[in-house]
Amino acid sequence: MKILPLVEDDLKIGAVFPQNEVGDDIGAVRSFAQAAEDLGYDYLVYYDHVLGADTSGRPKWTGPYTHLDSFHEPLVTFGYLAAITKTIELTTTILILPQRQTALVAKQAAQVDALCNGRLRLGIGVGWNEVEFEALGENFSDRGKRSEEQIELLRLLWTNEIVDYQGKWHRVDRAGLRPMPVQRPIPIWFGGGKTDTVLRRIARLGDGWMPQVPPNDQGKSVLDKFKGYVLEANRKIEDVGIDARVRIANGFEQAAIDFNTWKDWGATHIAANSLHAGLKTVDEHIKMIEKFRELVN
Repeated sequence: MKILPLVEDDLKIGAVFPQNEVGDDIGAVRSFAQAAEDLGYDYLVYYDHVLGADTSGRPKWTGPYTHLDSFHEPLVTFGYLAAITKTIELTTTILILPQRQTALVAKQAAQVDALCNGRLRLGIGVGWNEVEFEALGENFSDRGKRSEEQIELLRLLWTNEIVDYQGKWHRVDRAGLRPMPVQRPIPIWFGGGKTDTVLRRIARLGDGWMPQVPPNDQGKSVLDKFKGYVLEANRKIEDVGIDARVRIANGFEQAAIDFNTWKDWGATHIAANSLHAGLKTVDEHIKMIEKFRELVN
């Protein structure tokens, strides 16, 4: 099935880095990023996990990843990619914000944004892996509400030379970042959105949403609900971006259908995801995103 040529100049096409399927290979980091840029992709998507749990002694474990899955740390990796790419946007989908120190995230993100000349988009979420939170010394139970304060502080640090802030979880006593980011503030997008509470938070605070819903009636229902929450927050629908995923593992014909569905629903960003397609090497993943890119030219 051939996807019709794109009409909307503002629609951005991304590629998901298949990091837990290419292992520890640093060459794959370079090869995939440069290939995606050469193919005309607008942005590169990176997932985030600091630690993987050993599940051998956890019989009730239900998480999708373990200590055997590789995850290149996004912001460190983006510092490297900033030097070897020129145009492609670097996107976290998602950085697990409440398991990290807020001022340090602000500093690291500002540095990446400066190094890549304003090509960072920070997708954040609250996470699901309590093992990581424990190891990083952060509270798992209050992560949702705490993330709201983190977002407020991040934006202050990215836009003010000096910040004097007192919150429930944070105190900044007349201090500031330097160097400042190119983007002031860096865009903050949200992943997740399985509950009304989270959807409302995203609608109020997010520059965009990275939905994890399928392009079917169920997904459309959630998307419509989210748009309603955006309006309730006294914001315009067009002020909150939508960054969807298209699974190539379902086949290119289905990927074309899913792409057009998200496009018709008003997605501002659509990323090709070559994970879970039984691919063994980074070159195989590159061939998959090359074929996908041909469909949307």
